[in-house]
Amino acid sequence: MAATAIINIKLLVNTRGENRLLRGGDLAKLPCIENAFLVIEDGIISSYGKMDTPGSPAETATNIIDASGQLLLPCWCDSHTHLVFAASREEEFVDKIRGLSYAELAERGGGILNSAEKLHQTSESELLRQAWRRLQEVMLLGTGAIEIKSGYGLSVEGELKMLRVIKKLKETSPIPVKATFLGAHTYPVAYKDNHQGYIDLIINEMLPAIAKEKLADYIDVFCETGFFSPEETETICRAGMRYGLKPKIHANQLNLSGGVQTGVKLGAVSVDHLETMDEEAVNTLARSTTIGTLLPSAAFFLRMPFQPARKLIDAGCAVALASDYNPGSSPSGNMNLVVSMSCIQMKMLPEEAINAATLNGAYAMELQDELGSITVGKKANLILTKPVPSLAYLPYSFGSNLVDKVMIAGEWV
Repeated sequence: MAATAIINIKLLVNTRGENRLLRGGDLAKLPCIENAFLVIEDGIISSYGKMDTPGSPAETATNIIDASGQLLLPCWCDSHTHLVFAASREEEFVDKIRGLSYAELAERGGGILNSAEKLHQTSESELLRQAWRRLQEVMLLGTGAIEIKSGYGLSVEGELKMLRVIKKLKETSPIPVKATFLGAHTYPVAYKDNHQGYIDLIINEMLPAIAKEKLADYIDVFCETGFFSPEETETICRAGMRYGLKPKIHANQLNLSGGVQTGVKLGAVSVDHLETMDEEAVNTLARSTTIGTLLPSAAFFLRMPFQPARKLIDAGCAVALASDYNPGSSPSGNMNLVVSMSCIQMKMLPEEAINAATLNGAYAMELQDELGSITVGKKANLILTKPVPSLAYLPYSFGSNLVDKVMIAGEWV
């Protein structure tokens, strides 16, 4: 296959010779090359450097793209989404504006139970059609790898249906897709007063069926007051781990739930949300290899305090950013907006936010060897921006779509 060279790149962003999960002060270090070239062969980054490098491989490429005035950066790695769902929930959005609480909505069958009911009424083929459309939409906004959770099935049949849809996306999508089993998202109505019965269903029926069809990479639990306790979270995760599923935890969104400590104890890949953190939770995370994934668009949509990013970073935590794309609390998969919100509302530096949304996001899906930075041998999943004055302009100009083109595996989408 002929080589493609992108030349005269104003700024080539996140150029790295080796992989390392970034934490603390290292998150603010974003290596870049001004006036650069990048060469792609067979969908893989084969070389890059400064334009004035003598005898650069860019000179012999057959397909040349001039990127004068434009930035080139690795695609966003969105490590926390609920992309597969049957219907939007804008009627609840209006109810919340009118003053109804999350608990009141749940009492009248809203929230996750609303999505579960709609999912049961929707065919697998229709779920796949909708999810594919959403996937195309986020790819055009620069997402080059994505994690998708189940959790709106809440029954053996429903959870398997969701995970089969995610598996089909995996098989057909041009970008890497990771699948997470989140049967422990809430308790279905039939088990409202029989929590142990539902946990037994997850462990004894859902997990063996999921393992048999190889439907998931990870297991997740909503560890939260009124949902699943730390002890229940550990029991469910350990059951999943016996089938080779690594844990990722919904932790500390609404309360100091103990989710962070439980995730760290289990060696979870990530603990996600973290709106509610105290010193103990922050220090526990900082001393671990677990990644803290922050979801600012969920805090924004639910009018909650934003995650304490500065406290986490300053304590030495490894932090990633993700969209939490879902119909109830973050109906957007736009990672450009997530990066902007992180700078505006959580006081992350542009460099920190970009690192958290690229390389650390790749680590949160265990895709760091193929994505997340401009590194020789990694996939050419790249964002070419429109002409912009500087790197900081990307999060600063939060209302503009500054993505000119997106390349996936060496091909423009």
